[in-house]
Amino acid sequence: MKFKRIKDLREDNDKYQKEIANLLGISQQYYSEYENGKRTMPIQHLMTLAKYYGTSVDYIVGLSNEKIQTKSKQKTS
Repeated sequence: MKFKRIKDLREDNDKYQKEIANLLGISQQYYSEYENGKRTMPIQHLMTLAKYYGTSVDYIVGLSNEKIQTKSKQKTS
């Protein structure tokens, strides 16, 4: 599955594939395969990227068009 948004987010943040690959603990080639849809990205990498970019996994995978993650208020008992 190709996630076009991971490339867009990376470029919008002026990052190189190598930098994001280092964040994920993988090689640049391996990360490149995520961007090109040649390799499926595991959920833990999606979660890491969502946290890093301040967005949601839903946005990255195309289930939401809201780029900025809104923080919900926690209920206190």
